[in-house]
Amino acid sequence: MGGFADFWAQSDLVGRAVALLLLAMSVSAWALILWKTWLLRRARRGLVRAVPAFWSAAGVPEGRNALQSFDAEGLLLPLLDAATAETRGATLDASAKRDSRLTRRLRDALHAVLAKLQFGQVLLASIGATAPFVGLFGTVWGIYHALASISAAGNITIEKISGPVGEALIMTAAGLAVAIPAVLAYNVFGKMVAACEADLEGFAHDLRELLDHD
Repeated sequence: MGGFADFWAQSDLVGRAVALLLLAMSVSAWALILWKTWLLRRARRGLVRAVPAFWSAAGVPEGRNALQSFDAEGLLLPLLDAATAETRGATLDASAKRDSRLTRRLRDALHAVLAKLQFGQVLLASIGATAPFVGLFGTVWGIYHALASISAAGNITIEKISGPVGEALIMTAAGLAVAIPAVLAYNVFGKMVAACEADLEGFAHDLRELLDHD
């Protein structure tokens, strides 16, 4: 039993394709984990600083400048721009009541911002759910390939079987090694996105009340 190197040398096209697929999934998951960690931490810090700065401003124009200074990821500014956008022309948007128009615009802007924060979550969930089965398939295929080769060579002994089978089991371990970080990151990021979503919804609600009152 020589490890992954011997498994790679003895495997066929299918076994190598499974190994490369797991490698691609691992690289994708870790790249996404590092990027989203940086993004969500930065977004969280920006929300904590930007929201109080906006409400401490003397007016909406000054509040907008405060958001530009602290909201590095551009999460709050789209909400303010959507709520303060002018309505032009004889359209259904212009004919709607002001409170309904504000609600619709803020809802659409909020959905766009949340889509930005949630980007990559589906990929992490997919990797976490499928990687163990991909690794298991690689193990099953590796065992089949190894047993077929040993059977063709004749003189089957437990020593000749244990090595290739043990090497094939590496694929199962690789699948788990890919899936576990993806699942953990998905859960952590989901909690961070939910915290940001609560702050954004609160800001949108308060902004609607302010502009509707004005």
